Amino acid sequence: MKAFIFDLDGVITDSAEYHYLAWKALGEDLGIPFDREFNETLKGVSRTESLERILRLGGRENDFSLEEKERLATKKNEHYVSLISKITSDDILPGVETFLSELKEAGYKIGMASASKNAHMVTRQLGLLHAFDHIVDAATVVDSKPHPEVFLKAAEALAVEPKDCVGVEDAVAGITAIHAAGMFAVGIGDPLVLTEADIVFTDTTGLTLDNVLTRI
Repeated sequence: MKAFIFDLDGVITDSAEYHYLAWKALGEDLGIPFDREFNETLKGVSRTESLERILRLGGRENDFSLEEKERLATKKNEHYVSLISKITSDDILPGVETFLSELKEAGYKIGMASASKNAHMVTRQLGLLHAFDHIVDAATVVDSKPHPEVFLKAAEALAVEPKDCVGVEDAVAGITAIHAAGMFAVGIGDPLVLTEADIVFTDTTGLTLDNVLTRI
């Protein structure tokens, strides 16, 4: 393996919680309440597709024009940005900073493949921009996860063949995207949910180079 490519939300930091709060607020505005269980289906999915799923949940998928949907998605994002404005290095998930340093010292290339259009901003606030050789976010891809485009673009930017990359994800859609890209998939979360992953760690404290390489 020559490179590691990370998702952002739920892997580097728990900004997924802020996505949930922002989507929940929008859903309540539209009269479409939903819980954390439904929110799990939005993880790793683009903003546009997340909105479509919420509207389908409430039977309102045909109630808005394309322009109105774009405004709703923008409203959600503005709320999300306000929520994450106070993120700092204290919000880096346990073990992640040490793992990134370990990879850098070992000579691996490090990329990010995020479904968030705010990936650069969040990474900057975390103080981790220096840790990544390249960041691909939702603003630069056509097809969102589970399509492999974001991971393939990251590998291309790192000048590494996909087969020589390890992808790290916390969402089912992300694991599917990693495998579709021809990469080795490391899951962070519930093994009963991330059943397609090649390795699953219940949380980020399990991320060490030795733990990954001995299982490949």
